[in-house]
Amino acid sequence: MGAGRIGVKGRQDASEGLMSSRITLVSHSSTSATNSAAFASDEPLDARGAGWVEQARGRLPRAVRVLTSPAPACCQTADGLGFSAVIEPALADWDLGRWRGRTLDEVAAAEPHAVTAWLSEPDAAPHGGESRVQLLARVADWLDTVPDDGHTVAVTHSAVVRSAVLVAIGAPLSAFWRIDIAPLTATQLRGSPGRWTLRSTAAPLVSRQD
Repeated sequence: MGAGRIGVKGRQDASEGLMSSRITLVSHSSTSATNSAAFASDEPLDARGAGWVEQARGRLPRAVRVLTSPAPACCQTADGLGFSAVIEPALADWDLGRWRGRTLDEVAAAEPHAVTAWLSEPDAAPHGGESRVQLLARVADWLDTVPDDGHTVAVTHSAVVRSAVLVAIGAPLSAFWRIDIAPLTATQLRGSPGRWTLRSTAAPLVSRQD
């Protein structure tokens, strides 16, 4: 995502003197769903994910507040990192309705036209949950509420982090699918409500070689 940072350089330079806060968006660690390309369904961390979190404990700087999605994987990630986090419903995972717990291949085989619409049409929600438009709006609304008073850590899901990146750089919704957010990575925004700037994307908190 280096290109994304280059794309907002002018905005970053112009607002540098106004920036006083930052948000570190942490994607939760590995689960059975992330390992099988399945749509999440409140799975806990798997053994590898729990081990990664243990290694990453203490690697994030102190924060004024730590927030977490209500999902078990996010709560476990926050706890394992050594944070006492407050649950923030706005950080919940993308609601994919009846597709939850199924793999993309399974859904594509059973509902090919629905999957095509979901991938290509931002307003589509054939699964009965949130559309991409609704997800982005939810995340944008949350970003507008983050206090302008220091460092906020938010433990959440890759889809939420992707959406926050789109909001920060003003990218079209079609770019959502071109952002890769791996488990247990940190993405940083700086600024304040209404003028967030992307500083770094998907930095791993631990080595993936183990």
